[in-house]
Amino acid sequence: MTVSGHSFPWDGGTAVYLFTGHYGSGKTETAVNFARFLRERYSRIDAGGEHKIALLDMDIVNPFFRSADAQELLEKADIRVEVPFYANTNVDMPSLPASMGALIRDRSYDVIADIGGDDMGARAVGCYSDDILSRRNFRFFVMNRRRPFTETAKAALKVYDEIDAVSKVPCAGIINNTNLLDETDASLIAEGYAEAAELGRLRGVPVVFSTAPEGVYEELILSGDPAFSADNVIPLRRTVRRLF
Repeated sequence: MTVSGHSFPWDGGTAVYLFTGHYGSGKTETAVNFARFLRERYSRIDAGGEHKIALLDMDIVNPFFRSADAQELLEKADIRVEVPFYANTNVDMPSLPASMGALIRDRSYDVIADIGGDDMGARAVGCYSDDILSRRNFRFFVMNRRRPFTETAKAALKVYDEIDAVSKVPCAGIINNTNLLDETDASLIAEGYAEAAELGRLRGVPVVFSTAPEGVYEELILSGDPAFSADNVIPLRRTVRRLF
């Protein structure tokens, strides 16, 4: 798959991958499972496990869904996890440690950043934009067609444009994360893909991935639709809990 002149994620060198989108779009689950997806793909081409991966929880806006929940799972897969100070506590506004900036600048790492929702959360990207832009980078817009305000491509444009205006990092592609939790099926994901593709057409960016719960993943891959292959569908394992 080629995006912005790069074939990714498993060739072309390390990169920074940014997951942005509307509140409740599933950015955190998508980022966590992309980290696992990337590790699995690297393991196929590098038995020595030399590739280094880090997941940064940069969401200081919404404390209710945290990629910190998946820390133990990811670290067992040799994926470094950095979380805000006071994450998973009752502190209203966690802060980002200096180690996150250091990792973004460290070209020996693939860095996956889970960004807060909407334009407010995306401002965190702007704070690191110079460092991000100095490296190979991919900012994704995660879209769930079954969430309010992103039910259609035209509805999602407002959120997309607001994030685009403040992040200072161009969007490289859209991730179709359309789901209804346990009620998700292959037809629902295909429905979401169509709206994500229309949003991409309106803004000149491709749909780069879809996500699928593990129970639906095989059916989607075996469908024969080139939009859904082992290289562009991220299998989802639910790892993130609510704090209330």
